[in-house]
Order: sequence, then C-alpha cells, then structure tokens
Amino acid sequence: MSFAGTWNMSIATPIGKIDAVVEIREQDGVLTGVARGAGEDVPLTELRAQGDRLTWKQAVTKPLRLNLAFDVTVDGDTLRGTSKAGRLPSSKVVGERRR
Repeated sequence: MSFAGTWNMSIATPIGKIDAVVEIREQDGVLTGVARGAGEDVPLTELRAQGDRLTWKQAVTKPLRLNLAFDVTVDGDTLRGTSKAGRLPSSKVVGERRR
C-alpha cells in the first residue's frame, strides 16, 4: 500500500468545512509529510502505516490552536477517516490523491 502523494482533503468540523492539502513522502520505508491550509504549513508527526490504515498528528494555529490526531483508511486514490482534537467530537475526513 502506497500512501505517498499529494492529497486534497476536506475536514467536516463543528465550525465548518476546512480544506487542506497533505503531502506524504516515503523514503527508505520512512513516511514524512506536511499539511498546507488556512495560510500555514505544518509538519506531520508520528506517521504510522499499518495495512491500509494511516495515522498521524499535527498541530495547527488557524482557525484555532489545536493538536489534531488523524486516523484514515486508504483505498487506491481515496482516503476516509477521522480527525480528533482533544475532547472535541471526531470530525469526518475525506480526501483524494492528485494525479
């Protein structure tokens, strides 16, 4: 399963929909990445892949200062899952890999 690529993502949060672009790279079996959206670029941390599942964390400051934990499943060029910010309810995440 390859997670590498540029993903157009949409996150349905309690304060509205947020669009982001996530770039994931894989080199020598190590995943790295960055998320771009709301005028900021933030590194992805703790990237973990298991089968078709990918998890990571990231900190954002816009529109609010939050620490987010993502848990998504990839099926070809589509991803679906959730983003969780502390005690707030999970937000639905959908994404599509750019070609």
